[in-house]
Amino acid sequence: MIKKYFVAALLAAGTVLTSCDMDLRPIGSLDDQTAIQSVNDCLRFRNGLYSSLRGLTTGSYVYATDLQADEFHATTYYGNRMGFFTSGNILSSDGDITSYWSSGYSVINSANYLIERMQPLLANEEGLSQADRAALERYNAEAHFIRAYVYYWLLQRFCEDYSTETAQADHKGLPIVTVYNPTGNSGAYPARSTQDETYALIDSDLQIAYNGLSTFEQDDQSCLAPNTPYLSTYAIRALQARMALQKGDNATALSCAQEVVNSGLYPLTEIADYTTMWTEDEGSEVIFRPFMAATELGNSTGSTYLSYNLDNADYIPTSDVLNLYGEGDIRFEAFFTVWPLGDQQIRAYVFHKYPGNESLMTSSTPNYMNMPKVFRTSEMYLIAAEAAIESNPTLANQYLNDLRAKRIEGYEPVTYTGVGLRDAIRSERQKELVGEGFRLFDLRRWNLGFSRNPDHPENPDIANIMVPTSAGVSYAADDYRFVWPIPSDELQTNPQMAGQQNPGY
Repeated sequence: MIKKYFVAALLAAGTVLTSCDMDLRPIGSLDDQTAIQSVNDCLRFRNGLYSSLRGLTTGSYVYATDLQADEFHATTYYGNRMGFFTSGNILSSDGDITSYWSSGYSVINSANYLIERMQPLLANEEGLSQADRAALERYNAEAHFIRAYVYYWLLQRFCEDYSTETAQADHKGLPIVTVYNPTGNSGAYPARSTQDETYALIDSDLQIAYNGLSTFEQDDQSCLAPNTPYLSTYAIRALQARMALQKGDNATALSCAQEVVNSGLYPLTEIADYTTMWTEDEGSEVIFRPFMAATELGNSTGSTYLSYNLDNADYIPTSDVLNLYGEGDIRFEAFFTVWPLGDQQIRAYVFHKYPGNESLMTSSTPNYMNMPKVFRTSEMYLIAAEAAIESNPTLANQYLNDLRAKRIEGYEPVTYTGVGLRDAIRSERQKELVGEGFRLFDLRRWNLGFSRNPDHPENPDIANIMVPTSAGVSYAADDYRFVWPIPSDELQTNPQMAGQQNPGY
């Protein structure tokens, strides 16, 4: 919520490690006027932002929208966890909706604070060494990226898709906050912006981030490698490609995705190593992977699909998802395995894409912790393929076939045209990115509704453990629930947002 965020929370975030070279000390009793006075203080707050980004790319921040769409349904073991998402009974008063909104703005506020407090240090021409200045400029770039990433995360969930008809309409974007000014004065809270204004802020932040990291990488290229825990210019291009595709800017999406692919730095993971990428979080195609260790964990993404006792699952994949994969597709082996569920020992496929990295275990009980692989080259292939469907179908086919060759044993290239090419790329996107938080936004972007298939011909007994309110949920293409509601308590405490709720709520 855009209210007063206490600096104590900001300070606490700054004490979390996000990489092995980040040497931290306790901050002590500081307030927001004295918390940052040196380059080392900036380093600690920068670490806190990385920690926040790790949290925003794991757990329900990833899977909530997937449970809302058509790929998973609840079993009777789910205990109503994420129940309002899977049932489609999404309310503006729900505490989780409020939590996602307020968590995002809390991180934005933290980024604002660090950006502002770094400026006087950067303005000190004589008091900084060359190394300290380079470090601050890097932190400034990273803080702008993280602010942009969070705004885009919120934009996807709480705003309608971009269109020329709504781009400049009042109150279709997000409330924009770019200064650190915690206050209890509700009269100072911002209203919702236009879509153009929200996108303009994100674009500006990403450009600042790109310029700053580009300068840093001229002298230090350690981040230009797979599995890096730090942001790079290619991570920025990956987000720009993702955002442009969602926005319908195919030329920019293709250009940014190609820049990542053509760099050659992040080649697609070979078939023999694909499963290992998910079990050990190491893959040649991982562009950015926030740091995680057994002592520095994020949220568990796998625990909603796999029980700690290895005997049940809150959510299982639909048969439609299982049937996507053909013979020789390594992804089926990597993503799905059969478990006997519950007292009835009903055999069912469970989603095993996040099986837990053994190095992140804290006891003998599995915690299903995996490092988030925020950007991967395979997504760039899919973005490039989709963006090129109309302008260069030959190129679209090339990207599609190149990706399949790294996923399917003995694959022989196929040439598609027209709607067949479009549908093949969409299907491949679903197969590759299942469970990574894309599905709801893809369906919305394609203007497609869905009907969650309750049938399980692989084992009809699964019907005995299915939750009826989750089994057959349907959304029309224009269903208002594709966009989340603005939290009702945000509307109540911010008079500037009166009457600015999303349609349908």
